[in-house]
Amino acid sequence: MTTTAEHLRNSLDGRFRDVKNRVRRELSNEIFRPHYTPNTVIARTKVAEQMKIMAARGAAEDGFKKEHGGNGDVGAAVTQIEMLAMSDLSLMVKAGVQWGLFGGAIENLGTERHHQAYVKKLINLEVLGCFAMTETGHGSDVQSLETTATYDPATQEFVIDSPTPSARKDYIGGAAETARVAAVFAQLITPDGVTHGVHCFVVPIRDEDGNDLPGVTTSDCHYKGGLPGVDNGRIQFDNVRVPRENLLNKYADVAPDGTYSSPIENPNRRFFTMLGTLIRGRVTVGGSAGAAARVALDIATRYALQRRQFSDPDGGEVLLMDYLVHQRRLFPLIARSYALQFAQNELVAKCHELQTSDDPDPEEQRELESRAAGLKAANTWHATRAIQEAREACGGAGYLAENRLIALKADTDVFTTFEGDNHVLFQLVAKELLTAYADDIKGMSPVEWVRFAASFAGERVLKRTAAQTIMQTVLDTRQDNEEEGSLFNRGTQVQMFEDREEYMVASVARRLQGKSKEMSAFEAFNAVQDHVLHVAHAHIDRIVLEAFVAGIDACQDRTAREILGMVCDLYALSVIEEDKAWFVEHRFLSTERAKAVTRAINDRCRRLRPYAELLVDGFGIPEQLRYAEMLHPEHIPDADEHTPQHATSAGTI
Repeated sequence: MTTTAEHLRNSLDGRFRDVKNRVRRELSNEIFRPHYTPNTVIARTKVAEQMKIMAARGAAEDGFKKEHGGNGDVGAAVTQIEMLAMSDLSLMVKAGVQWGLFGGAIENLGTERHHQAYVKKLINLEVLGCFAMTETGHGSDVQSLETTATYDPATQEFVIDSPTPSARKDYIGGAAETARVAAVFAQLITPDGVTHGVHCFVVPIRDEDGNDLPGVTTSDCHYKGGLPGVDNGRIQFDNVRVPRENLLNKYADVAPDGTYSSPIENPNRRFFTMLGTLIRGRVTVGGSAGAAARVALDIATRYALQRRQFSDPDGGEVLLMDYLVHQRRLFPLIARSYALQFAQNELVAKCHELQTSDDPDPEEQRELESRAAGLKAANTWHATRAIQEAREACGGAGYLAENRLIALKADTDVFTTFEGDNHVLFQLVAKELLTAYADDIKGMSPVEWVRFAASFAGERVLKRTAAQTIMQTVLDTRQDNEEEGSLFNRGTQVQMFEDREEYMVASVARRLQGKSKEMSAFEAFNAVQDHVLHVAHAHIDRIVLEAFVAGIDACQDRTAREILGMVCDLYALSVIEEDKAWFVEHRFLSTERAKAVTRAINDRCRRLRPYAELLVDGFGIPEQLRYAEMLHPEHIPDADEHTPQHATSAGTI
């Protein structure tokens, strides 16, 4: 008989639950037991060993099309890499670089000649690669990369060069030691001196013995804030020659005589179309951050269900989890983890659908890119916050490496800036919102975009991401009154989220209209940037809530549905509380009702207290992967070791 915890887990696992269950079993093997060492030699060796085991089990095949030697199951591929975050985030990143970024560039930007030469070999690790996009001088602004690829018709070769110190490829996973080949992003220059923008080239960087090839200089980034198992490095090119055929030429090609051609005439649109095909990395990073956050919250919750502190009236001691303040610290973050996972499930399913389609709809592709950007930012910011709170909630024990939290904290720190800086990604979300996913936005200059947004945004119609009929049914039940109980009404919650987003989009459009008449397009956009980021937050909060509503609707078990309903309340009310000032300032909440939001959150925390362990059981983290020394009885201090009543902290170091 299926338990409530299993029903919760099945709901949270979504469409790819069978893949997740298989990966859980595989990761329970001793070789994948979480470990922590700052020693990069040990950590890198361990990851290399794990990668070989994964490759031997066919772990990478799902991510590639059948005609190239894979299984063509995009959703399963993304899901598998996300799940690795529960074991070791260094392993997740290395797998993501090899099979997601490097492999993805070869498959999605290349043509048959590249597929034949590389795909099978990179799947089985016969060819180890890296993804050389970011430079010392440019990370977020990929269009301004400085590395050049100049075509020489006399030899029919591209000359890859780093013309300035800031053109050095930097922070590249695999570049320090393991990669033999790089997918290099560079400005393509034809013999007539015309620069055609950033394109991707296959460039060998090391020989079979691991030595740099002529003209290539690699170096090691050495110690970082985390991810010791990833050999991040730097690459400089000094007029390195590669054959003309090494241009990944799906979207543009250069003939032997140097003539450039592309099926996409507009350079901006061509560039964004190329990057759009590599979206899987962004989806994976967000999902992996979410998985790491769930591990941390699982550990902190179980610790709070064991650890006692301060006397209770009966002469015993109080469990940490029985304090409202502790519930307040952890339960809203658990609720957000549930909410984000439901949204991530929808995102992965949509990514799978579009990337396995023979003719994907362009508008749906743009919506996918926007949602991937927004959820990557939401998931990674949540991970940073949740892991830090989990660490603090475990006091001094949380600071010990043996209890996993500091490694999770260190390893996920960079997630907020790699695969897109979160603030830049939220601006992308807002841009798409304000232009209603217009077909020609990618071909627009910033000046044209601001003018378009200022004139067009008023025509925008809110698009719901979850099943339209479910959302309409929920909205039809809303209670538009000041009664405290109405805050628990799902229709009321959804309406508040929708109203906030609609109002913000309209008001930022009005501000753009006004400012674009009196200042330059750049100044106009810069003047409303804070407003633009708030719009993106509101939009992502709304689609996450809608995904949660749809997730509850799909749950078959009555008890699990009731628990999920309370968790959803807690997520919705927490978002409203965090933006309470806006709701009050814009008269969507009275001051009295704003106070009621806080009381409602406390109510949901108290009601969820009996289900604390059940909620983290729903995360489905195998015992082997949640392992923390402090959760084992022999590590729990005796009563006389506890902090005295007058203490102000959970412990000293």
